[in-house]
Amino acid sequence: MSQQNPNYRWFVVVIFFFFILLHQTDKLMIGSLQVQISETFGLDDFKWGLVNSGALAVATVLYPLWGYLYDRYARDKLLALASFIWGATTWLNAVVRTYTGFLITRASTGIDDSSYPGIYTLIADYFGPDLRGKVLGALQVAQPLGFLMGLILGQMVAPLIGGWRSAFYITGGLGIVIALFIYFGVKEMPRGKAEPEFENLPEMTTFRFSWAEAKQIFKKRTMWFIFLQGFAGVFPWQVITFFFFGYLETERGYDSNAIIATMAPVILILAAGYFVGGMLGDFFFKRTKKGRILVATVGVLLGAIFLYFAITTPLDEPNRFFLLMCLTAIFMPLSSSNVIATVYDVTVPEVRSTAQAIEYFIENSGAVAAPALTGALIVATGDRAFVIMAVCVAAWLLCFVFYLGALFTIEHDTSQLRNQLAERAKTM
Repeated sequence: MSQQNPNYRWFVVVIFFFFILLHQTDKLMIGSLQVQISETFGLDDFKWGLVNSGALAVATVLYPLWGYLYDRYARDKLLALASFIWGATTWLNAVVRTYTGFLITRASTGIDDSSYPGIYTLIADYFGPDLRGKVLGALQVAQPLGFLMGLILGQMVAPLIGGWRSAFYITGGLGIVIALFIYFGVKEMPRGKAEPEFENLPEMTTFRFSWAEAKQIFKKRTMWFIFLQGFAGVFPWQVITFFFFGYLETERGYDSNAIIATMAPVILILAAGYFVGGMLGDFFFKRTKKGRILVATVGVLLGAIFLYFAITTPLDEPNRFFLLMCLTAIFMPLSSSNVIATVYDVTVPEVRSTAQAIEYFIENSGAVAAPALTGALIVATGDRAFVIMAVCVAAWLLCFVFYLGALFTIEHDTSQLRNQLAERAKTM
């Protein structure tokens, strides 16, 4: 399909949607395979925790490197390489027969987990600011769907096809297939091509990574608020991922069927929330440069309020609890695509992958701390429900404060970028 075809960019979106969907399935499926894998290697909770922390640590360390590479070289080929690494390391993880080998190969699967800045910046060069939020939101729908697919594959399919190793062979093989689709089907787009200042130019100047522009990232006041909210905002996601299912089973007395019946609709609503957030962000961004931040601010505030009321719902009111969790799921992801789009609203095209990679590095630093801190608080208080509620609400309220700060800086930083790009356009 030709790059000049107006539908080609949607073809690229579809390929990356399936990349994210299947990659998240592969990445998150391991949680549902804990019992099977622990029995294979004789793992206790500590050794199991090391398995998961290793991949997270590798991804965190490599985010700045991947961000630089995406800004420096062709993103399409790097993304094909990342997909191949995903498939190859997952296969290796299935092959090994010792715990040490499993620990090392599982950590190696974190290499490709840092690939997302390349996807999002390449998409940003296919779609202009007025469409960018909803397209990014549509791509992020794949993340919770991948979690749901991983749960189904691990819990229902893996026992039927020979166990966890077979499941890893499947997801690893799909990584290789996606790598081929990206290598042969996705074409690099000039950085900044979709910016309105360059729309009518017959030729695009190639913008190359610049250390001077990379330093400017830290001079954007909006980026500091984005970094701060990234560190705090990841806490609720980690707490819910690692502790919420245990809370449903122990505190609320749900069996596996009740958990699935409750959480499957919540996850689907959560998935829709990504797209809704991007769509609302674009809608209000066209009216005010504060629009994306306003949507994110409302999202974290209402997410905190509804989760508080859900956790404090009496145990004998499951319907009310379910309704409040659905409302929480609507607002939880509203900020996600708007944060990514905001990064692109204030940084020049040639360092956007680096800027986003730094933001993800800071997020993952919070992600590393969140499970350990939450677990320690639960042990200290003996109250799982209170700790889940307190950590999530406190983190989202901090995000609310940081977003309020960004509301005072975003217009200046956005206007500064638009002026800078307009000056570049005059010299082309």
